Amino acid sequence: MRPERLTSAAWTRPPEPPRPGRPRVWLARVEDLRDVVAPLAGTLLDGGERARAAALRRASDRDGYRVAHVCLRLLLGAYLQVEPPDVTFVRLPCPVCGGPHGRPDVPGVPLCFSLSRTDGLFLLAFADTAVGADIERLPDPDTVAALTETLHPREADELAVCPADLRPAAFARAWTRKEAYLKGLGTGLARDPRLDHLGTCARGPRRIPGWTVDDVTVGEAEEAEEDAAAAVAVAEQRP
Repeated sequence: MRPERLTSAAWTRPPEPPRPGRPRVWLARVEDLRDVVAPLAGTLLDGGERARAAALRRASDRDGYRVAHVCLRLLLGAYLQVEPPDVTFVRLPCPVCGGPHGRPDVPGVPLCFSLSRTDGLFLLAFADTAVGADIERLPDPDTVAALTETLHPREADELAVCPADLRPAAFARAWTRKEAYLKGLGTGLARDPRLDHLGTCARGPRRIPGWTVDDVTVGEAEEAEEDAAAAVAVAEQRP
């Protein structure tokens, strides 16, 4: 899946909302939007969002949070035809424990969304059914070795036979597919990531009944590929 590139030019005309069964997926670099979008954080973000941004230790993380969440509000406002500060967020109940930390939602509207950030990049996905998005920088070999046991046993076996220089990208494919799916479910890592086999293969993820999971292209043909992987998972029917 090739995402739409979110730049400052995207605000020159209102973006169209997602069509039934077809998500809208936006990819952005923080540095491309920082100067235009970050100054809006003080007026568009609510108190909780501002507090969460301020609590982040690194300045780059604070910038990334503010830019990504302002863009989320701008897009939701355009799709829902409301002012961005008036968008109200809630958390649905977690399907595993029932706690108030499930999938984020705007109550009373037929639009679902997901946001994911990594160092310098963020991904936004919108759909008329449950959706999850994830983007990650490629891990170093030591991280891959430490986290392989958190994958499905068949994914761990796939990594074991993967050439060492290709293993970080293979791990990142499996992990972003899994995170996107678990975020779409609303469980996050409360559901054991070892339960679901989405695979490491570069040809695409394995089929999950009731869901469409796609890898998202990071980078463009005219530029060097980013050292990152991304995926989006969309439920095929509304709950």
